[in-house]
Amino acid sequence: MTNLELVQLIFPDISLTVEDCEARYPARELPEGACVTRFAPSPTGFVHIGNFMPALISYVLAKRSGGVFFLRNEDTDKKREVGSALRLIMETLAHFGILPDEYEADGQTVGDYGPYVQSERKEIYHACLKRLVERGRAYPCFCAPDKLDALRASQEAAKQRTGYYGTYAVCRDLSNDERAARIRKGDPFVLRLLSEGHSARRVRFRDGVRGETDFPENDQDIVIMKTGWGLPTYHFAHAVDDHFMRTTLVVRGEEWLPSVPVHLELFRAFGWCPPAYIHHPLILKRDQDDPSCVRKISKRKDPEALMEYYIQKGYPIEAVVDALMTIINSNFEDWRTANPGASFLEFPFSPRKISVSGAFFDLDKLDSISRERLSRLPAVLLRDLSCAWAEQYNPILLDWIRRDEDYYTEILNIEREQPKPRKDVACFCGIPDYLWYMYDDVFEAREKRYQWNEGTVRVDAAEILDLYLAQYYCMDSQEAWFGAIKELCTALGFAAATKDYKKNPGAYRGSLVDVTTILRVAATSLRMTFDLYSIMRLLGPERLRRRFDLALETL
Repeated sequence: MTNLELVQLIFPDISLTVEDCEARYPARELPEGACVTRFAPSPTGFVHIGNFMPALISYVLAKRSGGVFFLRNEDTDKKREVGSALRLIMETLAHFGILPDEYEADGQTVGDYGPYVQSERKEIYHACLKRLVERGRAYPCFCAPDKLDALRASQEAAKQRTGYYGTYAVCRDLSNDERAARIRKGDPFVLRLLSEGHSARRVRFRDGVRGETDFPENDQDIVIMKTGWGLPTYHFAHAVDDHFMRTTLVVRGEEWLPSVPVHLELFRAFGWCPPAYIHHPLILKRDQDDPSCVRKISKRKDPEALMEYYIQKGYPIEAVVDALMTIINSNFEDWRTANPGASFLEFPFSPRKISVSGAFFDLDKLDSISRERLSRLPAVLLRDLSCAWAEQYNPILLDWIRRDEDYYTEILNIEREQPKPRKDVACFCGIPDYLWYMYDDVFEAREKRYQWNEGTVRVDAAEILDLYLAQYYCMDSQEAWFGAIKELCTALGFAAATKDYKKNPGAYRGSLVDVTTILRVAATSLRMTFDLYSIMRLLGPERLRRRFDLALETL
């Protein structure tokens, strides 16, 4: 039996050819040097930081070069597929502004190189599988799982390298007649690549991060089509898809480096030019239980490994992107300092500046970046963004906002639109803890501990609070108010200037700091808040009187 006859037995209904596919998916008409990149997740759950980072790099390289960034749904592993995963993937990409130029979602296909879902490309895979069988580069394997387990056990016992290769590839030397007989009998089978590699030889390729790299050639007869439904394996499907979708650059984690020889052999088997490769390092974190231990971030152990974490917390999009860009290229932080308002796409990204030793992701660093970002937002924009977030994630904050949007905006604007704005909040979920005391019902209902100065006594506090509201509540301007506070200090025997108190503490009941601390704690219960003048101006004398009475009850 010839290879062609064997092919007809395996794929009796496939008339599509590789040449048909070449005609259907011609070379893309793009500017010279344009990159065609892709994000190709498996629909098995949420987007995690380990696959969002290559998506971000791919997006940057495509956009900066005038190329194309597309989304491919690699759903060949049906056992692990989650039905809502593709929708969640699209929503996550859209949230962070990493929008693919081509994709397939909600029954809509955008782009001319689809289907963009692997399970819908079965005919294309079978046309290519036919080609390899015709050329003698693929063959059916009938080894059952228990036989493969026994093979592995014997290799381990003999201290041999495990796998399906050389003399261990027991179905490689079956004749086509034997193969046909077993197929007609209904024996289940997979298709394997007949490798021409040898482990003693090296294959060289250029990685965009590491430069010239080499590995042993692939000599394994890997499975390229699964049994049953006839879907291909990841290795085979991705090579076929990247060729016909005209991918020019593949960005993925360094864990895929040992697979490059397999992928290069698949491209060579068809006579195709492989894409260029960038293998970024693993994303690392410091273990919370053992700070001396640095380990790979885990989507099972670490909530911050999932991109949904940053959405639910309410981190600004730009902060998350900037934090990732900072660990992708070490010079991004300096560039951002010099270009605070620029799009990250303007950054001169270089794959050669990606670290090879691991990318350390630090939530504290993200918080710092995010505080800086949020502090620069106009109050009205922060109001709108936090309101949109609260609509989905925090009904309590949403209630506060909707009670009086102008009041909420005024609170947000305290110490904001100035050269050195406050940087108290890193994400929207931190806003309630930042301003809860500005809402009377929340303030009165909340269990709290008044943070009085050590030594504060009721008579001092009562005298200060009563006299303040009676004679020194001045809100014409911050300067006038501060002048009134100094007058209050003088009237009650407190030093109106800190330096005077330090010079001669015995001459005074206390200092201006003691007076303002009593006012602040009485108004908010806290010693550390945003600007006291602004708090008192927004609360007004009647609300302050009520709060002062509550505070005195705690002394």
